[in-house]
Amino acid sequence: MKGEGADSDIVISSRIRLARNLTHYPFPMLSTNQQSEEVLEKVSDVVHDEDLKMISNFERIPLSEINSLESKVLVEKHLISPNLAEESRNGAVILSENESISIMINEEDHIRIQCLFPGFQINEAWELANHIDDIFEAKLNYAFDEKKGYLTSCPTNVGTGIRASVMLHLPALVLTQQINRILTAVSQVGLAVRGLYGEGSESLGNLFQISNQITLGQSEPEIIHNLYSVVKQIIEHERTARAKMLSESKTFLLDRVNRSYGILSYAQIMDSKEAAQRLSDVRLGIDLGLISNVSANVLNELMIMTQPGFLQQYASKKLSSDERDVLRAEMIRERIKK
Repeated sequence: MKGEGADSDIVISSRIRLARNLTHYPFPMLSTNQQSEEVLEKVSDVVHDEDLKMISNFERIPLSEINSLESKVLVEKHLISPNLAEESRNGAVILSENESISIMINEEDHIRIQCLFPGFQINEAWELANHIDDIFEAKLNYAFDEKKGYLTSCPTNVGTGIRASVMLHLPALVLTQQINRILTAVSQVGLAVRGLYGEGSESLGNLFQISNQITLGQSEPEIIHNLYSVVKQIIEHERTARAKMLSESKTFLLDRVNRSYGILSYAQIMDSKEAAQRLSDVRLGIDLGLISNVSANVLNELMIMTQPGFLQQYASKKLSSDERDVLRAEMIRERIKK
């Protein structure tokens, strides 16, 4: 994710994901091998649609044709889910050239359309996902009920089948110990808080994913408007906390930011948890104008490049945990001093 888009000092990315299924086929977990193969072919055929080609060139990647390390990198880049990488039968992903669009096939549902934008562009991501959905729906028979809406494998997705989410960097709310109060309030208005890689994942580097929980009984625009409004408020709380810390605790901030920058610049060993925290500190320093000799884009890239799968792909071999820690530190030193 490039440091682009509205409010990109706090919002790392905005994502829309739509879950869809075909009529006359069981959900992927219940389908036979032949049925999942037929779904794969039917969905893949839409790649040749002229309207879809006007959006981008797309590449179809069957999971059976890539190794586990390449699958892991796709997960770390948020292009496919861990579920598709680990458990799918006849699973595949259709990727746009710039990787902002990924369409998973035979994941938990037959089709999962995902649009990922940098910064706070949740409405833009929705417009594109909705357009792609229309193209697919014109070619395929979706499982749809007049009362329930789109039918999905998991009951929590029935209705609109939409999951709108925003990845936020909230270091000041964490440092001022306001984060738990904010996140409790968020959960009380029907939104969920997750870690970097979605459900069940740990929140590292002060990154929090906020998404809708309700998919039934509200329209897509209502769901997105609710998320947009809450995220706007969180952004203001984070900005207020940053301004207060800068005003009242600047020496503390300077020490924390420069200490982390020094460690990132010279450490020889770095585990993923420490890397995430140090990168978060330096990113905060950049956003507050306390440090200027490294760009936010480099920090965003390092958040992905220092993940285990990416490091092993970079090394073109499997690495032990200790070897990854050494390579991670080396990669950070090289990138941060450029």
